[in-house]
Amino acid sequence: MAKEKRSFGESLVEKKLITKEQLASAEQQSRISNEPLRKTLVRLNMIKESDIISFFEQQLRIPYVDLNNYIIDPKIIASVPEEFARENHVIPLFKAGEILTVAMVDPLNVMVLDELRSRTKCMIEPVLTTETDIKKAFNQYYGVGSSIDDVVKKIDTEVVVEEKEEDELSPEKIRLAAEQAPVIKLVNILISDAIKDSASDIHINPEEKMVRVRYRIDGVLHEVSTLPKHLQAAVISRIKIMSDMNIAVKRSPQDGRFRIKIDNNQVDLRVSSFPSVHGENIVMRILDPNSLLIGLEQLGFSPEMLEKFKALIKKPYGMLLVTGPTGSGKTTTLYSALSSINTPEKNIITLEDPVEYQLEMVRQSQINPKAGLTFANGLRSILRQDPDVVMVGEIRDKETAEIAIQAALTGHLVFSTLHTNDSPGALTRLIDMGVEPFLVSSSVIGILAQRLVRKICKSCKEPYTPNEKTLKELGLAEIKEKNVFYHGKGCKNCKCTGYKGRIGIYELLIMSEKIREMVLERTSADVIRKAAQEAGMKVLREDGIKKALEGVTSIEEVIRATTTE
Repeated sequence: MAKEKRSFGESLVEKKLITKEQLASAEQQSRISNEPLRKTLVRLNMIKESDIISFFEQQLRIPYVDLNNYIIDPKIIASVPEEFARENHVIPLFKAGEILTVAMVDPLNVMVLDELRSRTKCMIEPVLTTETDIKKAFNQYYGVGSSIDDVVKKIDTEVVVEEKEEDELSPEKIRLAAEQAPVIKLVNILISDAIKDSASDIHINPEEKMVRVRYRIDGVLHEVSTLPKHLQAAVISRIKIMSDMNIAVKRSPQDGRFRIKIDNNQVDLRVSSFPSVHGENIVMRILDPNSLLIGLEQLGFSPEMLEKFKALIKKPYGMLLVTGPTGSGKTTTLYSALSSINTPEKNIITLEDPVEYQLEMVRQSQINPKAGLTFANGLRSILRQDPDVVMVGEIRDKETAEIAIQAALTGHLVFSTLHTNDSPGALTRLIDMGVEPFLVSSSVIGILAQRLVRKICKSCKEPYTPNEKTLKELGLAEIKEKNVFYHGKGCKNCKCTGYKGRIGIYELLIMSEKIREMVLERTSADVIRKAAQEAGMKVLREDGIKKALEGVTSIEEVIRATTTE
């Protein structure tokens, strides 16, 4: 161990970061105080912490990590005993295969590395951290439980914000409470558990006598915990601090964002606060790149529809619209479409609200109405950037619609979304906005309507007999005896819901000469739908029934997703 320290010190002398005399003095002080040489050098002001970090990164190729950007799995923490971690200033971060990455104050300490290999039965990949950061991490991850209820029980209520009117609490006291290690640990667990459960949103809902925590999983909200009322201010303020919000502002909505790493996967969270009767309501949208970047083949298209959709997105110009309510997967479909046609030969530019995932080679921009960057203004500027493909996050008004249509008519392929219940409704919606029918008829090449349905959990999937009313509603009563229907009975893998994951159901309207003429004549959406069905279009419910008969989803899910009244 001493040899490693002298080697480290001699390297610093060689790089003229310290002198031989300083090294000799520091080594003596290090032996007396029984502390790492690095810490002694910094404590005696012989070298700056930042210079040591640069030395490790540049000379030894050992990367520095900011532990504040990590949320560490409790199982990974448990792989290294607290006593050993504190004594040797190490903390495990994540495991990939048989390699355990460990943050260390002294990553050159061979004895500690050998001991870690022996204890964990893993290859050790050391990374550098600071004394301050690792002590903070110890307080966060050791000495408190690894579940929400355990952490809540161990928080000292006397030093957390007392239960009183929020306006009486000073920002200093709220910040102090929010920065307590147990509160930080609690928020970390709320986030990490949500990500492990594949939740899309985390809801922190203050009520009169407690705080309700819910996760949206597969499109449905599930209550996961309730927190004591006296933790409300501290937990909400901790989230606001992470999101770079103003903790002193409680009566106005705020938006923020932060990025964390869990098991070495980077995840963005978009945060919204909204004042309510019992305090600020917080919703965190989890933006996991791995959940957005999906190939078209994995979205749930039937082979026939996938072939038609691919043909549309490869056209040189025209407008392709994706419709459906909020949360129906429109963004994922558009990103997947862009990814499939993204090549160095194409200039693809997007205008989004917000940018949820960054695509290579794609120029992406986020609207900012306060700065004058609206969908309409941004789209005008984009058209001066020589694009081949343009994606407009949403068509909200006549101005944006007309500019997008002009782009489609002048040699650009335009992708966008509308909030309509079905694909024919998008045509009449554009006309209702004030767009001339001849512009709609000549620019739109196709409209994809979609919904998301929950998939039956494979671990508890079983055949069952639906009730007659449900079968009749879907028109399946006559084929009841010919088919086997499935549902999930509920198990630990799906948290007793019977469902695990989601898949899309779709209807694709491809513009034909007949439908273009109907648009010119301002024909209603119902009549257009009938004409499209006669030409072979499968409506949403038909695609859903097909997936139910294949055992992918349940008929109850199809009814839930396709009922519009």
